[in-house]
Amino acid sequence: MDRLIDDRRTRIIVCCGSGGVGKTTAAAAIGLRAAERGREVCVLTVDPARRLAQSMGLTSLDNTPRIVEGVEGKAGGSLHAMMLDMKRTFDEVVEAHADPARAAQILANPFYQSLSSGFAGTQEYMAMEKLGQLRRSNEWDLIVVDTPPSRSALDFLDAPERLGRFLDGRLIRVLTAPVKASRPFGRVLNAGLSVMTGALTKLLGGQVLRDAQTFVTAFDTMFGGFRERAEATYRLLQTPGTSFLVVAAPEPDALREASYFVERLDEERMPLAGLILNRVHAAGGAGLSAARSLAAAETLDGIIQNEPVASAPAAGYSVATATLRLHAERMSLGERERRVSRAFTSAYPAVPVVEVPALPVDVHDLEGLRRIGEALADAGGQRS
Repeated sequence: MDRLIDDRRTRIIVCCGSGGVGKTTAAAAIGLRAAERGREVCVLTVDPARRLAQSMGLTSLDNTPRIVEGVEGKAGGSLHAMMLDMKRTFDEVVEAHADPARAAQILANPFYQSLSSGFAGTQEYMAMEKLGQLRRSNEWDLIVVDTPPSRSALDFLDAPERLGRFLDGRLIRVLTAPVKASRPFGRVLNAGLSVMTGALTKLLGGQVLRDAQTFVTAFDTMFGGFRERAEATYRLLQTPGTSFLVVAAPEPDALREASYFVERLDEERMPLAGLILNRVHAAGGAGLSAARSLAAAETLDGIIQNEPVASAPAAGYSVATATLRLHAERMSLGERERRVSRAFTSAYPAVPVVEVPALPVDVHDLEGLRRIGEALADAGGQRS
């Protein structure tokens, strides 16, 4: 990890993975460690969870990068964090690429307000837009992106294509294409369009259709710019300056999702740096094995049940039995995790894997993030 973040050619790190595997925490820990090693870092999350703000000591995150206090600045780095506000990002694009009168018309349009707040795919496209904005500003030399959970984490890779299909779609052409009725073909086409718009009016309602037509007309000159910026950001994600990290827990479902991410990134020719296997429990080692712990617990149970024992020693035996059984459960869990993770590493031997041990408490502050960062950088915990 230190080799990755110390390489000044690394400008973007994208963390992806299924929900509940510690992806947000990993992104924050990477950002903190990079900042404390001298990088100017901005962590962008598009995950609606608030854990990132809490762990960084911020009361909230919004669409504006906020400075994180408490970063050890001996190396001269800094850390900012922000959470994607989908609608606000869309508004910023409109305000930046339309004259004031047209921007006001678009922002007030009911169809636009629905589109910018909840249209399928808008969040992913706006994540691409915001990432492009941050990169073009050149204010930070490293941007760490925390993506949404589950497979939708890679939906932003499809944003340019989906946007292109939407802008080139039949409905948009119907709403924007003027037809000269003076020509015979135009009269026939107008008749066809009348039937289509009549059907749309029945389906959507006259006011909704008029709002859509007004929006498309006002927005028409901006369509090309949207597509060009999305495609430019997509190409940026394919460059050597970008690194993808897949985050997973040592569990079958999470590693199945990780396999999907690895294969999809390979298909898209996106640069994969490795897999972070989070919350790993120890298996074996110098202590008692699961089998020996259970055997010892059963022996103590037999002593308690079959021999008269004073109350104080009996209480001690009970505590020892519970401790042995708990130890056996942890060893068994670690052994199961090891088997599951071996299946992944066997299927993808070229993908580097770094393991982060399970912590006794949740990460909720910068010190906890530092511990995660240290584990990520620990060469002793890394394997291929």
